[in-house]
Amino acid sequence: MNAQIEKLYALAQKQERMIIGLMSGTSLDGLDIALCKISGSGNNTRLELVDFETMDYEPQFRTYVREVFSKRTIDLQTLSGVNAYVGIVHAKLINQALQQWQMDASQVDIIASHGQTVYHAPQSLTHDTHLPNSTLQVGDGDHIAVITGIITLSDFRQKHIAAGGEGAPLAAYGDFLLFTDKIENRILLNIGGISNFTFLPHKDSPYEAYATDLGPGNTMMNQYMKEHFDEEMDRDAHVARSGKPDQKLLAELSKEPFLLLDFPKTTGPELFNLQYLQHLQELSGTTALSHEDVMATLCHFSADTIVAAILKQCTDLQHVAVYISGGGLHNPLLVELIKDGLPDYKITSFEELGLNPDAKEACLFALLANETLVGKPDHVNQIKDSPAVCMGKISLPA
Repeated sequence: MNAQIEKLYALAQKQERMIIGLMSGTSLDGLDIALCKISGSGNNTRLELVDFETMDYEPQFRTYVREVFSKRTIDLQTLSGVNAYVGIVHAKLINQALQQWQMDASQVDIIASHGQTVYHAPQSLTHDTHLPNSTLQVGDGDHIAVITGIITLSDFRQKHIAAGGEGAPLAAYGDFLLFTDKIENRILLNIGGISNFTFLPHKDSPYEAYATDLGPGNTMMNQYMKEHFDEEMDRDAHVARSGKPDQKLLAELSKEPFLLLDFPKTTGPELFNLQYLQHLQELSGTTALSHEDVMATLCHFSADTIVAAILKQCTDLQHVAVYISGGGLHNPLLVELIKDGLPDYKITSFEELGLNPDAKEACLFALLANETLVGKPDHVNQIKDSPAVCMGKISLPA
């Protein structure tokens, strides 16, 4: 037997595994690296966050990724190079994190790599029925495995699509196994570039759990800040707070047909981007707005979309709690607007559930890798409109 296959088999027999989960979102602020100790599987999974670090990206890295990010027309040589480049950069950042944690690679059993999404194209978004649902994450797993010396599972979203899903969001799997409560109906709200939530009805509820995208979270705000202020984000909502939301533009944004689709659904910056914003400003006659007023409008649009979605799901439910994670948690104006829109609901940080909210997504990919090693598809067969599968391709270091 190949020694690496034998090692993989032995890892699946262990009582607990040390798994590094990786997450790189559309904001491109850095790589989330979560070192997790995981035991069991399915509803018996126990996950402990041992260490966590967000490793910042260099400007050159962001520039290369943006050349192929959410664009219909790109240079194929650049795409091919970026696939390897992202894998190499992520592997080097993992090695740096291990040095900081004073850990040897031999102490880590598995790396679970989400990769960097560069294009998301379900039919519901493209309206092209000739081509199947598709999504593309770059950051080759073989590069990560070879450079770190650690067996790597990557490219999780492809199995989801192959089994009939749309490839996103995947949070429902880990959320369902770790955070379903006996009493609370929970909304696990993640505000990344795109906002999404996992709806977790209490254990005796007749409703089904599911995850769904909602619409823009930070993506248009971040793109606008980069375009007009050369900043990666609106820190502490300083720019948005100095402006006023424009009601004509807000009304035009709110007409987006995607917002009316039933849950679950998926979207991405392929729809919600600066070209989309420019088109709606022209339609609404608001092209002369100040940058500050545009940012205020975009922040209110993200908040309104999130609030409307939560009310759509939970209006008739009792004991509803909303737990927030993702970069949007650090936008104080966005969080204030969500709380103002949901005065009767408990709204709090995901940290209250015992996990660092910034590490949550990386941890959930570590859990997906654990399920592929020791779980089984039946563990997640109660999630609405989501295929019961184990996900991830295996890359061996030698």
